[in-house]
Amino acid sequence: MALQLQNGINLHVLPTQKYKTIRLYLRFSARLEKKAAAARTLLTSLLETNSKNYPTQTALSSRLAELYGASFGANVGKKGNLHQVNIGMTIVNGDYLQDDQVFPQAMAFLKEILFFPNVSKGAFDEETFQIEKDNLLAYLNSIREDKQTYASLKLQQLFFANDSDQKTPSFGWVEDLETLTASDLYQTYQDMLTKDQIDLFVVGDITEAAVLAEVRQFPFATTERVHPDIFYQQEETVISEKVEREPIIQAKLNLGYRMPIYYDQPQRFALMVFNGLFGGFPHSKLFMNVREKASLAYYASSSFDSFRGFVSVQTGIDGQNREKVLGLIHEQLVSLIKGEITDDELAQTKAMLKNQFLLSLDNPQALIEVNYLDTWLPQTQLDEAHFLRQLAAVTKEEVQKVARELTLQAVFFLDGENEHE
Repeated sequence: MALQLQNGINLHVLPTQKYKTIRLYLRFSARLEKKAAAARTLLTSLLETNSKNYPTQTALSSRLAELYGASFGANVGKKGNLHQVNIGMTIVNGDYLQDDQVFPQAMAFLKEILFFPNVSKGAFDEETFQIEKDNLLAYLNSIREDKQTYASLKLQQLFFANDSDQKTPSFGWVEDLETLTASDLYQTYQDMLTKDQIDLFVVGDITEAAVLAEVRQFPFATTERVHPDIFYQQEETVISEKVEREPIIQAKLNLGYRMPIYYDQPQRFALMVFNGLFGGFPHSKLFMNVREKASLAYYASSSFDSFRGFVSVQTGIDGQNREKVLGLIHEQLVSLIKGEITDDELAQTKAMLKNQFLLSLDNPQALIEVNYLDTWLPQTQLDEAHFLRQLAAVTKEEVQKVARELTLQAVFFLDGENEHE
């Protein structure tokens, strides 16, 4: 259960004796906005590079080494209408080292990174800023070379064509990054500290009292903080199609379906089973029938986003087989609509989903993600037994109903330069 430190700032202590480490994780949640995504991404690069008292990357790395080789990093993510800045640190539990100062020193390190960045006169250090900006620009420009990622991003741009925020990737766009200055980024940093919802998670063999003693030294500002609706509702539109041609050997055919089932609805368990049967596992219809039996795809899979009502299909194919693959993908969906699911397929899918869930219980980051959603959407909170009962209870008829709910809305095709009729 989260402890509210003040309005919009929550502490989550998840005590467990499973690990010899302690995981510290700060998440800043704001509304996803196109203009801010690239700036918030660049901010993570600067925060994990240096700070006021560790002005070089070498100095910062040396401090981590002194903390028995603690790991530290920052990144961004998005979920539904939310954009997230994440700062994580994993330390060894001091009890195993007979050193009771490891945790307090780790918290002091986080405080340094968060509240004492390498800033002067209302701007980030110019040299660090320019180096990290150039690095991020190089990364964003390189994404086009990863054709599978590129096709996935292009499908989302097509699917969310009417919403500039939703079609923006979590790391933002080159054009928004290029014009950014060191003083602009300092304003982004101030906005994050004063406007975002903040969640601090601590996972490991530690007490809430011990965490509170340290976190109370963090000088969080008392302000009004955002709490947007996490779910994005997509309007149904006509099917959008886009074809691009590049000098590639393996074409990419990606499909986007609108799906009106969300994380806070009981049907999400049937959606999980549907996805496992459709393209989520090696025994799924897309994998077995499109890739294996028909040999029409190098890979074929599906995934779902229950915070944006979005199901996607990803395939790598020979461009000349585009229409055959489109038809065969549709046949797999129709097969599920008809209920062409054997008892063994249903049982195998549930068993694999159950195994995924049980494995996640041993993963500190997975525990953090579940706890985050339980706080944001308390009505969805389930204990282990209840979750497994809900999963086991999914029927073939419920999977059919999910399949009927899908509406094809976007088709992106990346083909070679030689046109295929």
